[in-house]
Amino acid sequence: MKIICIIPSRYKSTRLEGKPLKDICGKPMIQHVYEAASKSTLATQVVVATDDDRIFQAVQGFGGQAAMTSVDHKTGTDRISEVARGIEADIVANIQGDEPLLDPRQIDEAIEPLIEDAQLKACTLCRRITDEADLNNPNVVKTVFNQSGDALYFSRAPIPYPRVRENHRAYEHIGIYVYRKDFLMEYVQMRQTPLEVSESLEQLRILENGIRLKVVETKYPEKALSVDTPEDLEAVRKIMSQRLAKDAGKS
Repeated sequence: MKIICIIPSRYKSTRLEGKPLKDICGKPMIQHVYEAASKSTLATQVVVATDDDRIFQAVQGFGGQAAMTSVDHKTGTDRISEVARGIEADIVANIQGDEPLLDPRQIDEAIEPLIEDAQLKACTLCRRITDEADLNNPNVVKTVFNQSGDALYFSRAPIPYPRVRENHRAYEHIGIYVYRKDFLMEYVQMRQTPLEVSESLEQLRILENGIRLKVVETKYPEKALSVDTPEDLEAVRKIMSQRLAKDAGKS
């Protein structure tokens, strides 16, 4: 079984243009993501999907594999599907390109259910919310799932609503997606759905079409900070510097 990780990466960003190439402790951000994905014990290949030659050249410069895509893609899923179409694979993992602190063990957590269940078409992750501010933050996407771990809904609203506080649990969605390749090809051809548009959450298209989406609660719940702003970039640089100093002290 061939499993590939594809990292969609674009240069243009409203709040931080060129962020994939921003330096973090001597490496461009995209290299940190690539190296983390390469540590997955289940994936056999990692590819960066980009529409920008600067990113393409940077990835090749550090010895990674990159593929050029159309500039017209509206989503990262559309971008990875173009690359996946030309690669022989059974399973495709979509890895966010702006999370340089990614824990590679989470990639394996999201892949494993598709290996174990031949009928499953897609899987993603979640972590338990422990900060009430996150529950009410529309930028933190929440998910609820049934007793078999299949997603019931994703929302920017606080779900489930804590009408009864006792034993209330809420979960944040983690944006790692794993698909069977044949389903990924079908998925990107589906029309946008009403709830997807209303919430601006692409994964709702899967649920609105009546397809199972497995949600796995990660065993590694430390939050991987996404880089969306200059402030995020500085925070990640600080964390990365601390990690490198700690690792140096162990050697």
